[in-house]
Amino acid sequence: MPQLAFANSFWDRYDVLEKQVKVGVRRAMAKFQQLTIAELHSDKGLHLESVEKARDPRMRTIRVNDFWRGIVLAPDDGSDTFLLLNVVPHDDAYTWAAKRLYTVNTATHGLEVRNVVAIEQLTPALEKAAAQAPTLLFSKHSDYVLRELGIDDQVMRAARTIIDKPQLEAFGNLLPEDQFEVLQFLAEGFSPEEVYRDVVAERRPADAMPDQTEDLATAIANTASRITLITGPDELADILDKPFAAWRVFLHPSQRRVAYRVSYKGSAQVTGGPGTGKTVVALHRVKHLLSRSPDSRILLTTYTNALARALRENLTLLLDNEEQLARVDVTTVNAFAHRVVRELAGRVPTVIGDTDERHIWRRICRRLDLPWTEQFLAQEFRHVVLAQRVSDREEYLRANRRGRGSALGPRQRERVWQAIEAFTAELHGAGTTTHLQVCAQATRLLDGADLSVHGYNHVVVDEAQDLHPAQWRVLRAAVAEGPDDLFITGDPHQRIYDSRVSLGALGISVAGRSNRLRINYRSTEEILTWSTGLLDGSQFQDLGGEGGDSLAGYRSLLHGKRPHAAGYPTEEAEVTALAERVQEWIGQGVRPSEIAVCTRFNILLDKVAARLTTAGVPVVRVKDHPDGNADGVRLATMHAMKGLEFRCVAVAGVTARALPFTKEITPADVDRIQHESDMLRERCVLFVACTRAREALCISWSGTPSPFLSSVPASGAPTRH
Repeated sequence: MPQLAFANSFWDRYDVLEKQVKVGVRRAMAKFQQLTIAELHSDKGLHLESVEKARDPRMRTIRVNDFWRGIVLAPDDGSDTFLLLNVVPHDDAYTWAAKRLYTVNTATHGLEVRNVVAIEQLTPALEKAAAQAPTLLFSKHSDYVLRELGIDDQVMRAARTIIDKPQLEAFGNLLPEDQFEVLQFLAEGFSPEEVYRDVVAERRPADAMPDQTEDLATAIANTASRITLITGPDELADILDKPFAAWRVFLHPSQRRVAYRVSYKGSAQVTGGPGTGKTVVALHRVKHLLSRSPDSRILLTTYTNALARALRENLTLLLDNEEQLARVDVTTVNAFAHRVVRELAGRVPTVIGDTDERHIWRRICRRLDLPWTEQFLAQEFRHVVLAQRVSDREEYLRANRRGRGSALGPRQRERVWQAIEAFTAELHGAGTTTHLQVCAQATRLLDGADLSVHGYNHVVVDEAQDLHPAQWRVLRAAVAEGPDDLFITGDPHQRIYDSRVSLGALGISVAGRSNRLRINYRSTEEILTWSTGLLDGSQFQDLGGEGGDSLAGYRSLLHGKRPHAAGYPTEEAEVTALAERVQEWIGQGVRPSEIAVCTRFNILLDKVAARLTTAGVPVVRVKDHPDGNADGVRLATMHAMKGLEFRCVAVAGVTARALPFTKEITPADVDRIQHESDMLRERCVLFVACTRAREALCISWSGTPSPFLSSVPASGAPTRH
């Protein structure tokens, strides 16, 4: 019986196929497994046939239905393993197949694909341009060195024409995967020895022999990072049911050099826009660190409980080793700090939330007859006192209030400190505290603790942009300073909580160890372009607070439909249209669990839930922590969408009253800088919600739309009911 393997190029296409085409794929693949090799070539249903004028003579097509064809690489060496490469409309299938050539990399022994026709067409023209260029990207590396790293003659000729890194990136979809990654490493300044160690040796089978010629089945087995081998019908059905879950931990070759670098000399940082794979890189970094030592313990941490659950779920998908999983603690920074205080101090005071904290500040404002709002005092406590570990009146009078837009003279600072003392005294008297105060206490306790018991060998931080200095300090204290101590991922454009940080000032240096990801692997270019427009050219500080950060060069390689944005005369009409849209997605073969609806507030979310339930559509709340197998459309507030991703997303209630939400905005006459920061944070909330969508995005409102929508084009007309 033939064996089936699936290339990642197949999964990229399969996830976006309509339901009836997926059904055809499943039937064809199931039949494929039931036939002998002889029957496979004669079966009229599958209609396995050669591709005329194909550059790879092993190319075959099979019938999925009358309009779609599967493209298969067939063995010509006596083995029985077939590789499914893609599912393409009938008229395009033969063109796609004819241009591609699959070869075995001489260094890694993995199977690679190239667009051989495009390379042949481009190279002569590029050679002419290269002859006039003052420098070439790979001129310092000899042909011998490149061949030792797996670069073959055709790629060598193309590589010798490349002038700079942007031109190399433009070649990315044409060159063989392992060879392209070798060139990327060299372009980034890594030595050939480092590239061999971090790329070639990592992928080369331990038993591979020089000049060994592999059959197709062996080459497939050597390419586990890009090819999935199926051994039975049950496994086939399972993997076709869960391609989206598999995609969540797929590591693109361009990200591998960051995640699997053998070691960093200190803390390392990875930034990039939504969908660039920062979280996937963080997960693979955990896997790599676990493999380096049988005893290492790792803290994988983030900001919110929902993000921590998603990390735990995806890490379980990535790791199939229970012993390794047991060596990773996946939790929020606050939860870790609470555990430290509980273990080292015996008890943790009751923690109050933001609402209760505001009530206390309001009472103090009234009691002391202060001229400031409770919001101003809460921010002063957060951004100055806790951020700088100010412990007494003298320190506060000397504190640098950089980033605060309202100047305070000595007498005013005296009055503010009086309010801060009243606040901390009230908390102490009630036996309560805030999360950030717990983090500060945990840091003090860890500074004198045995880290072999209470700390970690490595700390990996995801969604780092929302962490407060007090939270960074407890992470710094949890791991001894040294190689691979902290691995940090985040994106300033997704900062939806009010935190300002200078990593250097906190003892965390990432100088020379920062990487920026620019290719979005989640959303289509249409969704990406529309969502980025919401930011309206705003300026962002980098994760460390030391300079600017931008989305320049940020792009997607995927394409699809433009987001649909439309307003409605009433909220009822908006909810009805939204329910119809969700049912339309489900009718197209999207599972309810791959759809999300989000709103700014729970009141509208409740109405959406009621309408979908009445229509017979199952729903689950993200706040109820559903596992990945729970059936139902995911419902969440915009803040709770952080770190999640879905095939289809509907963002509802994008009104002028909700975004920006007045209660979250500091008046400009109180603090201009804080006002601008609050407004930018509100834009980021909407930006984050919209960039959760992979294939389809729908934005709606009733009444007056949010002013943030004025920077992006609207589509669709109001629906009348």
